[in-house]
Formats: sequence, structure tokens, C-alpha cells
Amino acid sequence: MSLDLSTLADGELAALSIARRDAAFAEIVRRHRDALYRLALASLADPDDALDVVQETFVAAHGALRRFDPARAMRPWLARIALNRCRDRLRRRRVRRILMPFGTADHPAELIADDAPGHDIVAADRQELARTMLAISKLPAAIREPILLRTIEGLSQSETADALGISEKAVETRLRRARDKLRQVLTTG
Repeated sequence: MSLDLSTLADGELAALSIARRDAAFAEIVRRHRDALYRLALASLADPDDALDVVQETFVAAHGALRRFDPARAMRPWLARIALNRCRDRLRRRRVRRILMPFGTADHPAELIADDAPGHDIVAADRQELARTMLAISKLPAAIREPILLRTIEGLSQSETADALGISEKAVETRLRRARDKLRQVLTTG
């Protein structure tokens, strides 16, 4: 009789993964990959980079499982790893733009897929969502990351603070600043 991994807590899966049960880590990946992809995509505005970040996140997490505290939630821990990977990619993009100013640097607006939906209302909603996600991706990391974790991924204020290594009050302040900045950008632009 085999163990149903889907019923286990993340901490238990981490312990089994450390004991070299590959199926346990596969369950961790299954549980968290979509949320990490959404987080990376919203942060980077590039689907390919987002996929790479998710893969890098799980590789790093697998190597660091012994440092994971099973008494805490896994998603904020993974989100912190993913956000660090996103920051690294964004830094590399800035360096490439500086070093190759006349190159073919991608503009985030060009990276948003144009689905050309048939219905006008759906098209308008998608346009507004794309416009909002582009505006979020342009926010400074200090206010972009809390809004992604709290609003897009639905982490609690405590989990967001834990993932970012800041206080809950700092999360609240940064969320307010992010919302104010988004409101300003979206109403004027």
C-alpha cells in the first residue's frame, strides 16, 4: 500500500524529500509551481523568464530543504527564493541595456500576448488586465513584491512579511504605496 502524498503537509513532504523520496518533492512542485509562475510572470513580464525562474526556484529549494522550517508555511519560503531569482534577472536585464543600448532589448509592452478575443467586453477586460500587470511590473521591487504576494497570490500579511523578510507594518505601508502608485499610473496613463 503506497502513501498518498497529496494528503501530507508541506513539512512532511520536505522531510520525505530529504530522505530521497523523489515523489515527495514532485508533490511540492505540483502544489506550488502555478503560484510561483504567476509571481515570476507578474514580476518579470516575460513567460520564458518566468518558467526559468520557477525551475531555478525548485532546484534551489531542493538543495536547501534541510534549512526549511517545517513549522512554517512553504509557499512564502518558495516565494522568497523566486523573488530573489526575479531580482537577479531584472539586474541582468538592466546591465544588458546599459552595455547594449542599441541592441534589441525587449520592451515589456511587447511581451503581453494579444489573444484577439471575439467579444468586445472580454477584449476590454483583458486589455485592462494587461495594462494593470504591465504597470505592476514597472513598480520598484520594494512595492511590487508585496502587492504581488498579498494581492495576486493571496498570501496573508504575515506570510508576505515572512517571504520578504520585513515587518507586517512594512508590508502594509508598501501595499498602500503600491496601490497609490498604481492608481496614479492607471488614471493618468
